[in-house]
Amino acid sequence: MASRIQALAAIAAGAALLVWPAIVNGYPILFSDTGAFLAQSLVPLMIWDKPWVYGPLLHLFHWRITLWLPLVAQGLMMSHLLWLTGRVVWGARPLAHVALTTFAAAVTTAPFTIALLMPDVFTAAVVLALFLLGFGADRLGRWEMLWAGAVATLGIAAHLSHLPVAAAVIAMGILLRRKLRPALRMTAPLAAALLLLLGTNLVGHERLSLSPHGSTFLLARLQADGPAARTIAALCPDRGWYLCDFTAWMPMDSDLFLWERSSPVNRDAAGNDRFLGGALLSAEAREIVRETIAREPAAVARAMVANTLRQAVTAGAGDVIAQPWSDIDNATGSRIREFFPAAEAERYAASRQADRSLPGIVSPLAWVHAPVLAGGVLLAFYAGWRSFRRGDIRSLALVLVVLTAAGANAFAAGALSKPHHRYQARIAWLIPVVAVIALLPAPVPGHGHVPFSRPAYRGGKGQRQRGADSEA
Repeated sequence: MASRIQALAAIAAGAALLVWPAIVNGYPILFSDTGAFLAQSLVPLMIWDKPWVYGPLLHLFHWRITLWLPLVAQGLMMSHLLWLTGRVVWGARPLAHVALTTFAAAVTTAPFTIALLMPDVFTAAVVLALFLLGFGADRLGRWEMLWAGAVATLGIAAHLSHLPVAAAVIAMGILLRRKLRPALRMTAPLAAALLLLLGTNLVGHERLSLSPHGSTFLLARLQADGPAARTIAALCPDRGWYLCDFTAWMPMDSDLFLWERSSPVNRDAAGNDRFLGGALLSAEAREIVRETIAREPAAVARAMVANTLRQAVTAGAGDVIAQPWSDIDNATGSRIREFFPAAEAERYAASRQADRSLPGIVSPLAWVHAPVLAGGVLLAFYAGWRSFRRGDIRSLALVLVVLTAAGANAFAAGALSKPHHRYQARIAWLIPVVAVIALLPAPVPGHGHVPFSRPAYRGGKGQRQRGADSEA
């Protein structure tokens, strides 16, 4: 009982540490897109560019009462996943867990992701959950494994960029384990997430598709890089595309192309607003993207590689704490004022985000993120090499899984959307954290590392357990 109380206390303390920006703010950290996710269940509204997953999850906790409850849930989820990861790698250590979460909260971008009410929180959660499914079955209980599976499923479905991240992590896990049961455990959440996306899009958009209008985003990226802009200019006006009237506008910044009210997506050549312009453009966008890839495959590939590399080294908290308050208030504050009690609206209005003082408070603390990340990458490679030399597959797998996820996230966000600090910050913080986990002192015999491959020995009790561990 005492050990369980210590574990619960450590997880709760870790959760509080990991959401400290919200505590300083006096309210959960909000983003302009938070309002769209709230609208998914409050209006309700199927947002054309967002899976119908994170919004209902928010509602599961806020119930039109307060957004503090989803914030608490996010902090506990991430602290618990880190606790389980530590337990799998080096056993149950409450003080070590508090120290680890203190490190993550103090010198990485973790709290600026976890305290933010956005599906970004699930990027790292998916990676840790999949690691637990692939490498923790013999150290965790049945309910803990089911919990990891549920987190992985919902997290993968919560944001489309998590699909390639999850696929990359699963591939790395299968490569390391090379056993059927771990492969099935890791693959099942991805399959379930795909079904969830197909089902919700069929109901909400009447299309059996993972991303009914995702082609608009890829077009935005390709025209910003140049190839799609050249395709449109070369084939217009013969193709009769809507965008033929805007060849002089392109290439233009992808964010402006998608979201600026006066952009070709959102206002036609006659100056009329186009409601849900991104959705209206998606069919044409698919055709233009196909033509562009066929015409300039090398240019498309070069742009994707360049944007992936740029995204890989673009990871900071600035996008979160410095977004213009007017954008947040227009998109998210309006939802809070309309659907939540007056007391909640007052708490929102009294936040440091609202009075614009939050950036000045937390920005001086953010300078450390870049050097810690750079050092963390080097430390992670060392930790992986050290784990390999020791035959410690769990620690090695943890490091390789996170590094693989970081690379896949850089591709998903940078090459397919646009490099932003927030996109890589949501996963980069795991690199120094797992390096620390992998480098902690070796656990006691019988509760430590698992060799790469060792057949089950039928003799002594200890050897039978070691063999079972390697097969789990």
